Amino acid sequence: MTADSPSAPNGTSENPALKAPVALRRTLDRMRWQREQLQGELKTTNEKLTQATAYLELADQVTDTLDELSQTLFEQVLGVLREKLSIAIQEVLEQPVMFRADASFKRGAASLEFSVERNGNQEDVNRGQGGSVQNVLSVGLRLFALARLDENEHRRFLILDEQDCWLRPELVPRLVNIVSRAAKELNFQVIMISHHDVNLFDQYADKIYQFDPVGDQVMVQTL
Repeated sequence: MTADSPSAPNGTSENPALKAPVALRRTLDRMRWQREQLQGELKTTNEKLTQATAYLELADQVTDTLDELSQTLFEQVLGVLREKLSIAIQEVLEQPVMFRADASFKRGAASLEFSVERNGNQEDVNRGQGGSVQNVLSVGLRLFALARLDENEHRRFLILDEQDCWLRPELVPRLVNIVSRAAKELNFQVIMISHHDVNLFDQYADKIYQFDPVGDQVMVQTL
């Protein structure tokens, strides 16, 4: 008695030896398609990488150029600051003093070192003239800093509390004169608080208020 092999639906016998190559061919075709897909993705990725590399190289060049431009502009502004504050010191103190501001740039930030120069000799701002140089420079630097701020966010208003404390009385009107001129030019409102004689402010102040202690109260007079 012999056993018959299974028959295909159409009456023919299936041959396993014929089925194997067909399956392998299908697998190979699928792998070829996947390879083409991966090759396409790799090409696209390489193109994007090339563009990104070129952009980064350009970005570095742009950053370096902007840094150089920023330093140049900063030096120009600093030059104006040196000139104006030197004039202010000379007007108030009537001495041949030059204001110096030396800048150094590190990691995109600038640091400043202030000093004054007299007859070619450098002096410490905090020690010169018993504080009078510092009085004048402090006013100028505050006005300059506030003038650089956005007017939409910062009101042009400055309070100077005893900014003339180290000045001799005869020098006070000169400082008030400079502050008055700068305030009008920059469109600033400035309030100066001082213990000096109110008569020293008559010539340049728009309004003068005198505060006098009376017992536990303070009397205010408009002069």
